[in-house]
Amino acid sequence: MVHKKEEQKEDCYGDEVREHIERFAENGGFEAIPDDEIDKWTTRFKFWGVFQQRSGQEEYFMMRLTNASGILEPEQLRRIGEVAKEYAKGPVANPEFGNGWIDLTTRQSVQLHWLKLEDIPEIWEQLEAVGVHSRSAGGDTMRNISGCPLHGKAEEFVEAGPLLERFEEELRKDDALANMPRKFNISASGCTVGCAQDSLNDIGFEPATKEIDVSGGAGGSSDSSDGGEEVRGFNVRIGGGLGGRQPRAATPLDIFVRPENAYEVGRGFVELYHDYGNRQNRSKNRARFFAEDWGMEKIRETLQEEYVDFEMHTAGEDFREEYTYNAGRPVEDGQHDHVGVGDQKDGQNYVGLSVPVGRLPAEDAIELADLADEYGSGEVRLTRRQNPVIVDVADEDLEELLAEPILEEYPAEPSPFERGAMACTGTEFCSIALTETKGRMARMLRWFNKNVELPDDVGKIKMHYSGCTADCGQAMTADIGLQGMRARKNGEMVEAFDIGVGGGVGEDPSFIDWIQQRVPADEAPGAIRNLLEAYAAHRSEGQAFREWVEATGEEQLVEFCEPEETDFEAPYMDDAKQSWYPFAESESAAAAAGEGSVAPSDD
Repeated sequence: MVHKKEEQKEDCYGDEVREHIERFAENGGFEAIPDDEIDKWTTRFKFWGVFQQRSGQEEYFMMRLTNASGILEPEQLRRIGEVAKEYAKGPVANPEFGNGWIDLTTRQSVQLHWLKLEDIPEIWEQLEAVGVHSRSAGGDTMRNISGCPLHGKAEEFVEAGPLLERFEEELRKDDALANMPRKFNISASGCTVGCAQDSLNDIGFEPATKEIDVSGGAGGSSDSSDGGEEVRGFNVRIGGGLGGRQPRAATPLDIFVRPENAYEVGRGFVELYHDYGNRQNRSKNRARFFAEDWGMEKIRETLQEEYVDFEMHTAGEDFREEYTYNAGRPVEDGQHDHVGVGDQKDGQNYVGLSVPVGRLPAEDAIELADLADEYGSGEVRLTRRQNPVIVDVADEDLEELLAEPILEEYPAEPSPFERGAMACTGTEFCSIALTETKGRMARMLRWFNKNVELPDDVGKIKMHYSGCTADCGQAMTADIGLQGMRARKNGEMVEAFDIGVGGGVGEDPSFIDWIQQRVPADEAPGAIRNLLEAYAAHRSEGQAFREWVEATGEEQLVEFCEPEETDFEAPYMDDAKQSWYPFAESESAAAAAGEGSVAPSDD
């Protein structure tokens, strides 16, 4: 028997959902949805990137935007900021970030919160006027395509831009494939640092080279013919993903494709999963489970027989040993993020800025758009680490750009803690999160900057915070991963963390090992400080944190990471999702809206 959500989608899904959203908006917004149909319609809304916020905030919605591989063309970031300034304001201000802001995501896109359903059509009109949309940004469909944010700007072994564009324009926009068994993530990168993190995607294309006979047409006719030539293209991996404490690194499919054939293989696997994927058990039907159930040989054979009309080659030689992005390797090994000043292949520069936890007030987003216009081409790229990159900056403009006052808030040379921080949405808006995340992480970063001293050669500590086991904050891939939990302290239920260490992607992805569980939120910073002090004291010269964890026994790590109360203040830790909003003093959103109240600052 199919899951009930499949029945809901069968009746209406994909492009046709939009007209229903517009009809509800015209007839009064959320109140126009019949009470017994709210679950059905909010499930369908997700395809258009419109998500109902958590309990107590049911009349408000989040909108996720989509922009393949993180490219925001001139005017797009400014328009997003303007929309956030006008529409993305709630009845209660966040004490850390205020009211009216945007969130940068781990899939190179943007989210807006506190939207009213009746405003959605106007928001779409304003965004779409500059080429920004929210179609296929959520739900059981192909999500935002991820890739190297600097493709076309930085050096690439193989050009990925044309493939990314085809995936966006032809594959994601095919309404016949809108209704997938579950969400589906695609990545493609032509650079050799691994920044698309193909290991975490349902299908990933990574640069590779292979000697093949190219005389046989599109796919070539042989893997080992005389007179073959070295061809640049992509190897293919499938079945990666996080969440549910069942992370899985993508498996090589043993396929090499030339750039002109990569789209057909990508589309083929999407269609295969669409046709054969499990639609009964939603806890076991992501593509990573499908890959395990079928196995690589069966998937490869089915692709060849039913979906691909050229002879596929076995895998070529990849560049994974060179991968440094989010890999937990020493800084001197190579690029591990896109923060800082870097060279473009045209002789100009990019400037990556650090936005800790990925949250930008609307006014700051608009100002960054202004800087991109003034010092670059106006284009902004978004990374998988929740950061923006200003591109096309001339040498003579670098010094002046770096001296701009707003770069004191979002620096190109941040502290190791700010540089490595990521956080999901948390209980502020998410229906399944167990703890508040972004505000708490921001407070912890300030505390670590003041209270933890790291060796000079440690350029970053990757600390990722997820509010629950869905792991949208990618805690599983961090140096130090934090996952929201609850615990009892002094007889009261409080927000807490599980703490894990040793994650990373790179050549050989590994996921964190849990060394402390259910640590109350006011004791977790002390535990992390104790762990980092042990790292500083016991590491070998030049040893990265992930390397140190691998060389240190689990028993020692548990001992080093001893929870401790400190002077760190953890307001709202007793909320434990009991209130409608972690920072609210009023009893409801309606009461807050009527009173115009705001939460007091906790500084």
